Amino acid sequence: MYTPGNLIYFDPFYFKDGSESKPKYFLVLKVIGDSAILASLPSSVDHLPRNLQINHGCIEIPEGNINCYVFKSNLPITKNDWSFKFDTFLYGQWIDDFSISLLQDIYPVEEIDYKIIGELTDLELKSVIDCFAKSATVKRKYKRMLS
Repeated sequence: MYTPGNLIYFDPFYFKDGSESKPKYFLVLKVIGDSAILASLPSSVDHLPRNLQINHGCIEIPEGNINCYVFKSNLPITKNDWSFKFDTFLYGQWIDDFSISLLQDIYPVEEIDYKIIGELTDLELKSVIDCFAKSATVKRKYKRMLS
């Protein structure tokens, strides 16, 4: 389940910071040893400058402290041709690490606690990882893990 490139849907997702739980997508970027994973939580909320043209792929604006990977709506991104219904954003500053055992405790049953949507295509996963690994805004420890 926690394999790099897997896109998982949790309903609800319980945030580490105690924010209100809600349905959430979860993209596994890397497995860290046997105990943790590095992941990004895609968002349909656009926090990019209004005058910026939004294309599919990596957006890096170092002077604005912006790093984002965009999945354009209705563009298949997984090996099973699944796509988001809306433009969806992965923000480099929101990458985080998660304990696998804690996730397994909170979400034990597939199709009830979570659903595996699909696996990103190899090219899409490589593009996302490259975008974050080369970013000026992603935390150094995460960039090292992704490189």
